[in-house]
Formats: sequence, structure tokens, C-alpha cells
Amino acid sequence: MSAALPWLQAPLARTLASARAHHALLVQGPAGVGQLAFALELARAWLCEHPGGARGGPACGQCRSCHLVDERSHPDLRLIVPEAQRAEAGLPEDGAAAEEGAGSKKTRKPSRAILIEQIRAALDFSALTAARGAHKVVLVYPAEALNAVAANALLKTLEEPPGAMRFVLASGDAQALLPTLRSRCQPVALAAPAREEALAWLRGQGVAEPEPLLDACGGQPLRALELQRAGLDAAAWRQFPQWIARGDSAAVAGWPLPVLLDALHKLCHDHALATLGAPGRYFPGARLAPGAGLARLTEAAAWLRAQTRHADHPWSAALATEALVQGTRARLQPGP
Repeated sequence: MSAALPWLQAPLARTLASARAHHALLVQGPAGVGQLAFALELARAWLCEHPGGARGGPACGQCRSCHLVDERSHPDLRLIVPEAQRAEAGLPEDGAAAEEGAGSKKTRKPSRAILIEQIRAALDFSALTAARGAHKVVLVYPAEALNAVAANALLKTLEEPPGAMRFVLASGDAQALLPTLRSRCQPVALAAPAREEALAWLRGQGVAEPEPLLDACGGQPLRALELQRAGLDAAAWRQFPQWIARGDSAAVAGWPLPVLLDALHKLCHDHALATLGAPGRYFPGARLAPGAGLARLTEAAAWLRAQTRHADHPWSAALATEALVQGTRARLQPGP
């Protein structure tokens, strides 16, 4: 991780040096700076059999425990994520979901919440003896996905964990967590890297012209890389305002609906800035007409938020894209 995400080296070293007395950490910061990678590196360092070894970092990267963490199969590590984010976390398809069969998956969206059943399983795990070493680790990501029942079920164990149990909650929106949950954790703040560091890293990942994509993601390099891997490039992002102004849904055909919705939200935001006479944040340099007015732009933003609830629904992506493009175009134009 430290080589792949260089801006996390210093906070990782500080956290490992100061976290020995803390059994629960809350890793927080902007969503696209690497909370999951940071939390996994903490777990790897705690579980490593030869810390500070051949790789020269907190974990050796060579021992059996390090490899088991990489494979998400370490017996002393539990990674708790929503069903919809298992692939992002490097976890295999959930066995229970697979048993339901392909037919049921077409009619049910994967859950984006961390459910009480997952927390109960983690609490059962916390009561077991460590299999390979002195520590056991439960990693919850993203922590803001805990539903209210699951969060409350976690409270007592966070306050009095059994044995050498350690919890890491990783969050891109820590204020969405219960105050009682936050109060039981030692905060670890992560910040977005400096712009030049983020741009250099993106170029190293094969992003030819990373500046517009980094602007598009508010300086969060991991999200910029996600855009590039979703098929967007600098030219597409620059042309996006004109495509929407023309109602050209064919130009964004194939964009994942969550990515398209996020881009439309940001375009609406920059239209509001243009209306106020301020430069754009996500589309700097774009010529955005301020004609819709703030009241109409507020309505457009509310309409887009309502559409976000259906972004993962298994309906026709082509029809959804057309409806989003035409609906946004109409709402960004001056009213009657």
C-alpha cells in the first residue's frame, strides 16, 4: 500500500506508533483517498509475522499472514462490507447470495447497508481465540453503511473488546455515524494528497491527462482513477457540459449510472456557481449559461437526488441514461 498510495506512508507510521493503546480506530477523510487500503495495511502490520522485514515497511509483505491478508482469507481478520461492495474490497461473491440463484439476483439489488447479521457474525468471531498470532482484527468499511440496528449492536463490544481484539472503522462520512460510535474510537484523519502528488500518482497509473479528472473528483485521486477505468478521459469530461446542453445522450451511453448521476450533480453545482458569478469547481473553464436561476437549479439538484435512489436498479440502462440527460437538460434551461 505505501508504494501504491505514497501519501498514506506518514499517517500509517504515525498511527502504528500511537495506536498500541487503542482497541478501536476510526479512519476518516474524503472517500477517494484510500481509507480501505489504509485500514488493510494496519491489519496487515498487526497480523504480520515479521513486521518491518524484506519490504521495509510496517509489514514484511512476504510472510504467510501477509499473503492471507492480501487474499482476504486470514483467519484472524474479518472484513465487514455491504454486499454491493464485496468486489471493491477484494472479497468473493457472498455465498448466501449465490445460493439464491441467478434468477433472484435479477430482481434484487445488492444491499448497500451493513446489516445486523454481519455484525453478529463479527461479534461471534471476536469471542474466538486467535488462530495464528496474538491479534484479531475486525475491519468495517464503509462505516457509514452500518444501519442503526447494526451500529447499536457494535457499541458494547467496541467499549469492552475481548482479549487482543482490534476494530478499524473506515469512513468517508464520519459525521453520519452515531455519536456514541465515534466516541468509542480513536480518530485517525486522512487528508487528500497535494495536487502535484496526486497527479504524479495518476500518471503512474496510466492516466494520460489526469488534471480534469482530478478536478472532477474534488482532488480525490482514487475516484479519479475510477472514472478513467469506467471509460472516461479528460476530453470526455471537458465535453460533458456541451453534451448535456445539446441533450446528447448517445455521447454518455455506456457510462455507469452512478457515474453519470454524479457528473450531473457536479454540473448542476457549477451552473449554480456560474449564476453567482464564481468560477466552476468541477468543470473549470467551461462556459456555463447562468440562465436557469438558483431556484430552478435547486429543483434540478433535488430531482437528481431522487434519481440517485434508483441508480443500481436493474432496469434498462439506455432508457435511464436518456431520461437523466433529457431531464437534466430541461431543468438547466431558463423556466417559462
